Amino acid sequence: MKRNNGLIIIPAYNEEENLRQVLAEVAQHNPGLDVLVVNDHSCDRTSVLARELGAEVIDLPCNLGYGGAVQAGFRYAREFQYDFCIQLDGDGQHDPSYIPKLVQEITRTEADVVLGSRFLGKANYRIPAIRRLGMRFFGAIVSWTTGKKVTDPTTGYQALNAHAIRFFANDNYPTDYPDADTLIVLNYAGFNVKEVPVVMRQRIAGVSMHANWNSIYYVIKMCLAIFVVLLRGRRYYGAAKLA
Repeated sequence: MKRNNGLIIIPAYNEEENLRQVLAEVAQHNPGLDVLVVNDHSCDRTSVLARELGAEVIDLPCNLGYGGAVQAGFRYAREFQYDFCIQLDGDGQHDPSYIPKLVQEITRTEADVVLGSRFLGKANYRIPAIRRLGMRFFGAIVSWTTGKKVTDPTTGYQALNAHAIRFFANDNYPTDYPDADTLIVLNYAGFNVKEVPVVMRQRIAGVSMHANWNSIYYVIKMCLAIFVVLLRGRRYYGAAKLA
């Protein structure tokens, strides 16, 4: 139930080991926003723990993947008519002390979407070479396609206003890896996107969804997703924004 104008969305899949610290830090730096944990059909105590720690919780009936969980959060935000939302991961990688900065940017500037960039700020962990190469590759594609420099196209640390929330709550958001392709979609639809510096850290526990062979799958899937977005073009996403 909506209590404030802003919502913090935390997608979580088997994050029992991480959620206690994440939610404690969110509470410490929360400027008065509601907190929603989207439990992506976890096998552990993610849902129970989130409720015990005072968060609102959506329990998905099956595992939808990262994008599906985030979109469920957007649909919740649209349903309760939040003015903006902050999206951060439940693994402890995103430093919650930057939440007020993202809130300031999304509420006091003309930006529709604010991206937290570890490359404008700092990454306090070692990024594997193949992962860093992929970030640079997709950053170059997004920058070339949109005509705007994007340093961190894979960041999940974001702020969105009500217009962007409504757009992504419809069928304009991928269920798998919403990264570089969504930035091109936003540009084609006419949204204003900007980056701000943030600090990102090593996840507290568990294994990244990009680990091992998943990184290769990610690169292939993202290339295909970007190809589809480019085929659809500005007219398609401009019309989707008005729908």
